[in-house]
Amino acid sequence: MKIGIMALQGAFIEHKEKLDALNIDNFFIRNLEDLKRDKDGLILPGGESTAMYKLLNELKMFDTLKSQINEGLPTFGTCAGLILLAKNLTNQEYAFLKVMDVTVTRNAYGRQLSSFITTGLFNKIEIPMVFIRAPYIEHAHKDVEILSVVDGKIVAARQNHLLGTAFHPELTDDLTIHKYFVSMIDIEQK
Repeated sequence: MKIGIMALQGAFIEHKEKLDALNIDNFFIRNLEDLKRDKDGLILPGGESTAMYKLLNELKMFDTLKSQINEGLPTFGTCAGLILLAKNLTNQEYAFLKVMDVTVTRNAYGRQLSSFITTGLFNKIEIPMVFIRAPYIEHAHKDVEILSVVDGKIVAARQNHLLGTAFHPELTDDLTIHKYFVSMIDIEQK
């Protein structure tokens, strides 16, 4: 199994460390040629969604990325990655990739100073969660499986080959969510 990690901006090194800990082959995606490499899954890290969107367009990667996801490439978006995947955003006129049937509110918990660490259940397993200028899912289509709710807000969900978290599992020592994503890819490959 090989997973590509979008490495244009944001917390991509931390995702690599998690995949390395699981002995999953991985590589960084920094340009269109990297994006075209064979891979079984893709991680869109946290960071600045607007900055990532601009870079994806400047590097002529956006359309290829969207096509790969629409063709069924298992994709995991954390924080800004979730925002990129969402079909709708409540506090912005346009969405980005528009591939996951969720409506997301950006910076939903306020500014950087409102960032927090907590524990919560993900797919019935208690894990640490790091929220940094985090979004949350305001609404999920009936086909979206809700995997985590914290303080009444949806913070993790899956729709078929797409996984999104509002928090940063790559910034903790816990491997639960990366293992979950790997298991999603295993199922897709069977």
